[in-house]
Amino acid sequence: MIFVVKVTTNKEDKVVEMVQERAESKKITIYSIMRPHGLRGYFFIEAPARSYVEEAVFDMPYVKGIVPKTVDYEEIKNLIEPTVTKVNIEQGDIVEMIAEPFKKEKARVIRIDKQKEEVVVMLLGATIPIPLTVKLDNVRVIRRDKEEKKEEFAE
Repeated sequence: MIFVVKVTTNKEDKVVEMVQERAESKKITIYSIMRPHGLRGYFFIEAPARSYVEEAVFDMPYVKGIVPKTVDYEEIKNLIEPTVTKVNIEQGDIVEMIAEPFKKEKARVIRIDKQKEEVVVMLLGATIPIPLTVKLDNVRVIRRDKEEKKEEFAE
């Protein structure tokens, strides 16, 4: 059975770590703890019964409670299993950072590593240009390099 635990937003990783430590030290039967990327305020615990989950999260900081209804794997499958996405980023593209700590900053793509799903960018607003390596899902293309060249010739 998969249970949903509600926690304080941005404390999910901390709580997952504490639950894992408690489960190991007290020998609580928990099959897995899942903290999907992008899901804020919740994580999943797979256990044979609700009592095991209650024991694992009892009186723990940042835990707000256990959602009364269990979920099926099919309901959360899209959150847990990676999906193959076509990379639509090219060298020279202007991208916007969509994750902290550089959220809403604009950058130019220098290099793309499709195997690692990473991109190397240079921040446009930086005084000193320093290459940054970030995950592909942390950037969003806002302008193609080719479009920028057309705009320059139009002026």
